[in-house]
Amino acid sequence: MAQSSIKKNFFYQMIYQVLIIILPFITSPYIARVIGANGLGTYSYSYSIAYYFVLFSMLGLANYGNRAIAQCRDEQEKMNSVFSNIVTLHVLFSGICCLIYVLYIIFVASEKLYAWIQFFYVLSGLFDISWFYFGIEKFKLTVTRNVTIKIINVICVFAFVRDANDLWKYCLIMALGMLISQVALWLPLKKYVRICKPTWENMVPHISPLFILFIPAIAVSLYKYMDKIMIGALSSKAELGLYENAEKVVNIPLTIITSFGTVMLPKMSNLVSTKNIKETGRYIALSMRYVMCLAFALAFGLAGVGTVFAPVFWGQEFNKSGILIMGLSLTIPFMSFANVIRTQYLIPTEKDREYLSSVVCGAIINLVINRMLIPTMGSMGAMIGTIAAEILVCIIQSWAVRKELPLLKYISDFKAFIVFSIIMFVGVYFIGQKLGIGISVLLAQIVIGAFIYGILCICYFYFTNDQIILKMLHKTKRVR
Repeated sequence: MAQSSIKKNFFYQMIYQVLIIILPFITSPYIARVIGANGLGTYSYSYSIAYYFVLFSMLGLANYGNRAIAQCRDEQEKMNSVFSNIVTLHVLFSGICCLIYVLYIIFVASEKLYAWIQFFYVLSGLFDISWFYFGIEKFKLTVTRNVTIKIINVICVFAFVRDANDLWKYCLIMALGMLISQVALWLPLKKYVRICKPTWENMVPHISPLFILFIPAIAVSLYKYMDKIMIGALSSKAELGLYENAEKVVNIPLTIITSFGTVMLPKMSNLVSTKNIKETGRYIALSMRYVMCLAFALAFGLAGVGTVFAPVFWGQEFNKSGILIMGLSLTIPFMSFANVIRTQYLIPTEKDREYLSSVVCGAIINLVINRMLIPTMGSMGAMIGTIAAEILVCIIQSWAVRKELPLLKYISDFKAFIVFSIIMFVGVYFIGQKLGIGISVLLAQIVIGAFIYGILCICYFYFTNDQIILKMLHKTKRVR
């Protein structure tokens, strides 16, 4: 696939991922003021529990399904068989998970209304076939199908959620939106694949890798969603609301990084299957350089504006979220580095056990720190646990590929970005401290921070003779 196609797919996938987070995020200032930190915590708690049932229903499909389809996309009959057998397994597991969730609501759930509403979200897992479209690299299709639905979601929130008593309406709008967006992906499916009769003999080979890649998904979820459940159980719903909003902010820049990984996974899987070692190494080196350039900008930029952003965006009740943003933003460079290693080397080369061991260790350290710190520190304890987990995962994954990949060269390539991002952070944070809290101050921080980092990076790329960036700059000049 040409580089132009990679750029287009990255653009589409970034939109797809950002929409999932950014549109609810657009409503967050309104929701924060209408239902408050406690109401937001109640929603987050019910959603986090429902998420685990969706996670079990999906097994390791997000990565395995993407990889399996990418490896056989040039052989239509084989792809028909692979898709049909994988999706049959998925429906079976999803059906079981839906049934267990209903039993959870009846016998365990304390807030049954919100749990029943979240059933629509659990049901959405049964219809999720986005992994297939990612495998055949039809990223534009998933975006165009979901944009309208997500926008309608936002309109409905503003139209129907008016006060704290409308929390159930907010939950219903979000859950139904997810279900409809997944069902919509089935409508154009027949253009790309034909569902054939599955057989147990053909399903069996998929079970083991599905479960192997499911374990990392569970482990990652322990420090992505379990921390929220633990805050709600060991601290308070208000603390959970503060953490929920802070995490939303940090997740937005992370979607850019993860989108690139999702786009590159099928590309790299295809290169590995054709044993194109030279191109594989070239793509990893380029990805590491530009991903880390962006990662440090996003991390230190967010840290710099965090304490101004939170009260401006959500109100004074969420001041503590600003501190949480500063802390959680530190995870972005480590997650970005690990994401490149994982999606462009570990998973394409089927080193699933190495990937598994790293996230299991991360999950364990996260749970231990959360259990120790959340009862006394609340959301701050969860923040510390998340930082420790992401750093450990990055270190273990790097160690696993130390003999195959030139890690020291990668680090040498982006060490300048660390210096630039620190300079940017000092300038941005100083502005916030001197000028106080206000939307004009926030805008000034963003513009000045982007200017400082952008100028320093352009100078660096110019003096290091970076051909890709220089070509982009020349094209920009021609357009002007």
